[in-house]
Amino acid sequence: MTISLQYAGITVTDVDEALGFYRDALGFEVQNDVANGGFRWVTLGSPGQPDLSIVLSEPHAGRSQADGDALEELLVKGVLQTLVFRSDDLDASFEKVRASGAEVLQEPIKQPWGPRDCAFRDPSGNTVRISEA
Repeated sequence: MTISLQYAGITVTDVDEALGFYRDALGFEVQNDVANGGFRWVTLGSPGQPDLSIVLSEPHAGRSQADGDALEELLVKGVLQTLVFRSDDLDASFEKVRASGAEVLQEPIKQPWGPRDCAFRDPSGNTVRISEA
């Protein structure tokens, strides 16, 4: 039996603003853009990992009001999951994301535990790390 990750959800405050980061700065491609029940989610993927997609959605999409409010509060605080991506050219990736206006949390450095990486905040406050392949 083989189990693999198919989708990873990313909660964002504004799907269009997040698209500018994940599509334009990180280079993901839109696979699906769905509106349903007053909410919208966008699925993005990378040609380098065709079987894995990320899904951008707002805190209240598909959730109760109370759950959406709680998730939104955590998102605004910047305490949701950290996303870690891998790049075959960390320095070029860093410069492209920095040029997009994203908040830089850490310039490329070699970490004591091994990888060389950098970090940003996406427009919603999620921490995004890029590690050198």
